Amino acid sequence: MATAKKAAPAKKAAPAKKAAPAAKKAAAPAKKAAAPAKKAAAPAKKAAPAKKAAAPAKKRTPNAAFMKALTPSAALAAIVGAAPLPRTDVTKKVWEYIKKNKLQDELQKRVINADAKLKEIFGKAKADMFEMTKLINSHLK
Repeated sequence: MATAKKAAPAKKAAPAKKAAPAAKKAAAPAKKAAAPAKKAAAPAKKAAPAKKAAAPAKKRTPNAAFMKALTPSAALAAIVGAAPLPRTDVTKKVWEYIKKNKLQDELQKRVINADAKLKEIFGKAKADMFEMTKLINSHLK
């Protein structure tokens, strides 16, 4: 601001105009020198919160309801076995059976074409993969 006050009266006199651009050039480097000091302080503030965010990394614990062993019905036991299993393992074994017997529809991968064993569980000839777990859960106790 001090340089702006000096430049204003210099515009009135002709010889002072030549001196004014030199004064502006001298003032410009002073402003540039002050700017990097501000930038250097800013990254240090941003780096500190990043270290705090990385510290509380906790492992997820499995939900106990999914890990509870359930006994399959007789129809479901023909596919997954009679031993009690968690819901997640039952679903995995049903998918293994579907892929082993190529029961997944070729055009619509979401649709499962039921064979005789799966028809007892699903209650229909075709079932969507998203409703499959709902239909399987009715056969678990």
